[in-house]
Amino acid sequence: MPRRERRAQLMASALEVFVAQGYHAAAMDDIAERAGVSKPVLYQHFPGKLDLYLALLEVSCDTIIANCREALESTHDNKQRVAATMDVFFAYVSADTGAFRLVFESDLTNEPAVREQVERVTSECAALIAHVIADDTGLPSDAARLLAVSLVGMAQVSARYWLSDPGGIGQSDAAALVAGLAWRGIRGYPLTDDH
Repeated sequence: MPRRERRAQLMASALEVFVAQGYHAAAMDDIAERAGVSKPVLYQHFPGKLDLYLALLEVSCDTIIANCREALESTHDNKQRVAATMDVFFAYVSADTGAFRLVFESDLTNEPAVREQVERVTSECAALIAHVIADDTGLPSDAARLLAVSLVGMAQVSARYWLSDPGGIGQSDAAALVAGLAWRGIRGYPLTDDH
């Protein structure tokens, strides 16, 4: 198998193991077995368990940040931007891979490199949103940033709560409900009511 394909296979197997067991309970033996390879093959690609975990975490964080960017760039209508961004977080937590657990429920946040990646989701998504807020409202960058971090926090926490207890509310309805709350709050800041 070509190196790139093997690496992708190993990462997919590792994701399953880390999501199911958490970092501390997962073993390289389990990951190698899941991938159908020997441990030496696994170690050829990743020098250790932390390296493998960080590689997965980086991909997971990049995905949600890219999806947030795409949602914000998908329209110039701010109400639709709020809805699209909420959809990103709800879709991310409900994805079959469970990758969100690495980002939002890591059992390794005491590790600086892990904490840095996890915090990157909030900081980079908030920076994207803050840029839109500042442009559309004229608020100072610090104020726009605080509002943006609040919106990201609302999205993350509500999506994770919904996943653990959907209460009969479907994913799109849940995202729309939270987007409605966020929009009702943030729309009071624009300089005009047009967007």
